[in-house]
Amino acid sequence: MSDSRPVTAGEPRLGIGRRPRRHFPRHVLLALPLALAGPLSLLLPADVPRPYRSVVTIEAKMASKSDFFKDREVQRLLLRHGIRVDIHRLGSRGIATQSLKGMDVVFPSGQPAAKMILDRQQGMSAKSARPFVTPLVLATFRDYAETLVRAGVATPQPGSDADRTLYYDLDMRRFMGLLDGKDDPRSRKDGSGRKADTWNGIGYHEVSGRSNSGRVLVRTSSVCESNSAGTYLSILAFVAGGNTTPGTADTGDPERAVRGLAEKIRPLIDLQGMWADEQADSYFSDLGESIAPVSVIYEHQYLAHQIEYHDRHHRQDTDRVLLYPTPYALTEPQLISLSPEGDRLTELMQNDPGLRDRAVELGFRVRVSGEDGTSERLNAYLRDHGIQVPRQNDDETKVYEPALDVLEEIITYVGDCPPPVRDDE
Repeated sequence: MSDSRPVTAGEPRLGIGRRPRRHFPRHVLLALPLALAGPLSLLLPADVPRPYRSVVTIEAKMASKSDFFKDREVQRLLLRHGIRVDIHRLGSRGIATQSLKGMDVVFPSGQPAAKMILDRQQGMSAKSARPFVTPLVLATFRDYAETLVRAGVATPQPGSDADRTLYYDLDMRRFMGLLDGKDDPRSRKDGSGRKADTWNGIGYHEVSGRSNSGRVLVRTSSVCESNSAGTYLSILAFVAGGNTTPGTADTGDPERAVRGLAEKIRPLIDLQGMWADEQADSYFSDLGESIAPVSVIYEHQYLAHQIEYHDRHHRQDTDRVLLYPTPYALTEPQLISLSPEGDRLTELMQNDPGLRDRAVELGFRVRVSGEDGTSERLNAYLRDHGIQVPRQNDDETKVYEPALDVLEEIITYVGDCPPPVRDDE
């Protein structure tokens, strides 16, 4: 009996053969990102850090010039070179005397501390750079500056027709006569009796219509820690010694002469124990005038403030003004390398055009070919941004710091500083 079910033709089956997997050698896979990095880098903007490049963190002890490395544009420029700086904040004198273990670079704000650090390298060759300089200045407010003009110790520099001057020249010899708190019978302008050497006594009330019966004093950072305070002491000692660097005069008993000089200038300084950059922060704050009428800062801090202020308000901050001491002191920060990684940063600071340009934008006088510093680029930048250019004083007498042991003796006596903790690690 035949099967009555219809016969259907089976659909053909398509066989899909599996290809064997191709395994790439491990070393090829590891090398692939590097091979693609070059072509991909061409697609990235020039100012974007390369994601495939490792970033080296450089450990650094820095004083007031740490504000340069805290600048966002400086940080961006360094990241393009694969560098990030981790800042350990310390005063210049503290950097020079404390342990440097684990540090790649140090950046004291002046030459006395830099010399102490280089002496500790025990004959080892250390790369270093002095990329810019900046004068020490006294920052004040217009009514106080005009009061000093009235007292015969300050002279305004010529300003523009539109704005009042931002800068005054300060005769330090005459100014120091206002800092001792004594009634000078030879001068009627420093006040008399209980008002001698007070702001009201020298005419502040008449100039401003306000009252300040406090003594005429200059607010400084801690002389035990700060380069700015130590430099200010050097100016006082230089002038008190008859425009002679302390320790260099032939007195027969140099140690006694130095101690006598330190005793003479000790009453002239208002010791506050603050770091140099915090001093500037207080001055630029809304309460700056009530905190201190006169403060020691660096020129670049003031110029950077004026540039930023003009960018925001389209005018100069004419309430805050500078006093340029005569004689003057020029501070030279020095970046000192302590490791191969530090060498990279030192070389960049010395040679990178972008970092040099940014230094000018932050108010520094950039060094050129080993000279003390050039003002031309800075002056041009200030003019382009509507900021009055400081005029060079006709009196070019410069204060030179005394020998390290002499400066240490003056600082220790004036600031009643404990002996530095020597740690040569």
